[in-house]
Amino acid sequence: MSGGVINVQSEAATDSPGHWSMAWRRFCTDRVGVSCAVIVGLYLLVALGAGAGVVGAHWAEESGISYAPPGFSVPAAPAAGRRPAQESAPQASLPAEDLGIEDPIGAELAEIRRRPAGLAAPETRTPTLPFGGDKWGRDVVQKTIKGTQTSVLVGLAAAVLAALIGTVLGAQAGYFGGRTDAVLNWVYSVFTSIPYLLLILAIAAVLNQKGTSTVVLILALTGWTGIFRLVRAEYMKHKVREYVLAANAIGAGDYARMYLHILPNVSHVVLVQLSLHVVLFIKSEVILSFLGFGVGVDTVSWGSMINEAQNELLNGRWWQLTAATIAMAALVTAFSLLTDAMRDALDPRLN
Repeated sequence: MSGGVINVQSEAATDSPGHWSMAWRRFCTDRVGVSCAVIVGLYLLVALGAGAGVVGAHWAEESGISYAPPGFSVPAAPAAGRRPAQESAPQASLPAEDLGIEDPIGAELAEIRRRPAGLAAPETRTPTLPFGGDKWGRDVVQKTIKGTQTSVLVGLAAAVLAALIGTVLGAQAGYFGGRTDAVLNWVYSVFTSIPYLLLILAIAAVLNQKGTSTVVLILALTGWTGIFRLVRAEYMKHKVREYVLAANAIGAGDYARMYLHILPNVSHVVLVQLSLHVVLFIKSEVILSFLGFGVGVDTVSWGSMINEAQNELLNGRWWQLTAATIAMAALVTAFSLLTDAMRDALDPRLN
C-alpha cells in the first residue's frame, strides 16, 4: 500500500506542467491575445507571400492612369439619352491656323500621323483601380501588400538584432559587475542621453546609404538600450540565487551559468521586449522613410507610401495615405495587445 502511494505521488510530480506550458495555458484563455495573434499571423503570411512573389508581385506595374481614383468612389455614368447641360449645345471651333496661332504640338501630331498604319496601339490603362493608384498609376493595394513585406521584415530583423545585442551586453554587465559593468553602463548612458529620434537620424546621416539592411542596422544599433537595462537587472538578481550557486558548486563555468542556467529563467523578459521593439521599429522605419532616410527608391514600404502621399493629400487624393495608415495601425495595435497578453501569461507574478 505504501508503495502505491509513493508511485502515485511520483507520477503526479512527473506530470506537473512547466513554466512554458502554464504560460501557454494562460495565454489561450485570453481571447484578445489570441485574436491579435491571429491578426499578426495573417500579416506574417502576407509578408512571406509577398517575398515569395505569390501576392503583391505586380506592384510596380503601371496598370492604371495617373492618380486613378478608387472604383467605389467614382460617380455613376449619366443615363442613356441624357447629356450634361454644358454638352447640350455644340460650340463651333476654328483651327488654330485659321486664327493665326502657331500650334505648339503641331510637329508631334504630324509625326504621329506619318507613323505606319500597322503600328501597335499604345497600352491602355484602366481609369479606376480597386483602391486607387499613385502618380504612376500603380495599384495602391499591391503597393500596400508589398510594403507589408518590407516593414515587417525591418521590424522583426531589427528587433532580433537589438535583442541579441542588449541580451549579450546586459548579461556581461549584470553577471560580472565591476569594471565590465562600469564600461557598459557608460556606453548605455551615452546612447540614452541623446533623444531617440535625433540619434537614428544622426546615424542615418553618417551612414548616408539607403536600403533595407541599412535601416535594420540603424534601428538595431539605437534600440538595444532598453533590453540591456532590463537584462542587466535580471542577471544581477539571479546570479546570487541557489540554483546558480549549485551550478557553480558542481563546476559549471561562468558562461555556462550565464547562458545555460540564468538565461532560460529571464527569457520571458527578452521575449516581451522583443515584441515591444518590433512595434517600435515598424514605426521608426515609417518615420525614416517618410523623412527620406529609409528604404531605397526601388523598394516600397509604408513609410515611402506616406512620403509620396503628403503632396497627394493636398490635391484630394487620399487613398494611398489611407491604405498605408490602416495597414500600419492594424498591425501595430494587434502587436501591442499581443505583447500585453504575452507579458501577462509569462510573468507568474501578474496571475
